Amino acid sequence: MKKILLLTTISGLALVGCSSSQINMSMGNMRLITSSAAPQDVMNFANAACKNDFYQGASFLSKAGKEYRFKCVKAEENEILTPIPGTTLSADTSAQTASK
Repeated sequence: MKKILLLTTISGLALVGCSSSQINMSMGNMRLITSSAAPQDVMNFANAACKNDFYQGASFLSKAGKEYRFKCVKAEENEILTPIPGTTLSADTSAQTASK
């Protein structure tokens, strides 16, 4: 049983290591991200990238193939954070949105 759990964990980590996300374009508050990861991972990556640039989070705009377009949102602009359909925003981002 322990061997099965160990193999499952290792193979899961190997699969996570195979996906990649990178920012191809960053112009103002717009971000173009190319990713082979799952949509939830892309949403988390976009939120982290926008937060690193002093924004509240990322709002999904569109998807074309493996390219995702996001708009970074500031809290004082009273804009709504929109997740990729089928994904969720992290708890701290959605709590900040609800309190504004």
